[in-house]
This record gives sequence, C-alpha cells and structure tokens, in this order.
Amino acid sequence: QVQLQESGPGLVKPSQTLSLTCIVSGDSITSTLNYWSWVRQPPGKGLEWVGQISRSGNTYYSPSLKNRASISRDTAKNQFTLQLNSVTPEDTGMYYCARLEATWYSFDSWGQGTQVTVSS
Repeated sequence: QVQLQESGPGLVKPSQTLSLTCIVSGDSITSTLNYWSWVRQPPGKGLEWVGQISRSGNTYYSPSLKNRASISRDTAKNQFTLQLNSVTPEDTGMYYCARLEATWYSFDSWGQGTQVTVSS
C-alpha cells in the first residue's frame, strides 16, 4: 500500500521560497507509470493542481505557477520536492502530495497534507 508524507515549514515570509518534501513508501517514484504530484487548497477554495513529475523526471506545471514552481526528486530516498519562489499570502493553504495513476489519470493516493502560511 502506497503512503505519502509531506514535510516542510508551516510558516514562510513573503518573497521567500517555500520548500516541501514528499516521502513515498510502498511504491517507487522511478519504476511505475504513475506521476507524483503536488496539489494545494487555499482557505475556502477548491483544490488546485500545482505540478507533477514523471518516473523519468519530466516535470509539468500549472500555467499559473510555472514561473515560480519547481519539482525535483531524490531517487535514492524515493522522495520528491516542491519549491515555490517569491511566495505571497495568496500561496497560503494546505499542500498535498499525491499519486496520479496513469491508467485512468486520477489521483488514487494522497498524503495527509501540510499547512503553509505565508505571512511576515
């Protein structure tokens, strides 16, 4: 059974870089056709896809965030990381990592989420 666990700072100052890591167990981020994704939810709003990384390391981003977001991975540790530059209070919300399974192109496993607040 796949498990995902997010980690990172809960509070980030405006203009700084947010960095979150997702540790994956029960599946390999390099050996399956699945994608490894970041999704966020601002307070009072719906889910927003941030981006994802494939087993070969190809990355894909939301058009609204592609200039600020970067997803990388550490294959030895079976984890992937989101960096979001120049954050503003609008980046506040719950951040989830998730597995996007490639057959039906749907999210089938989620981390518990981590709260990020952007404030000075």
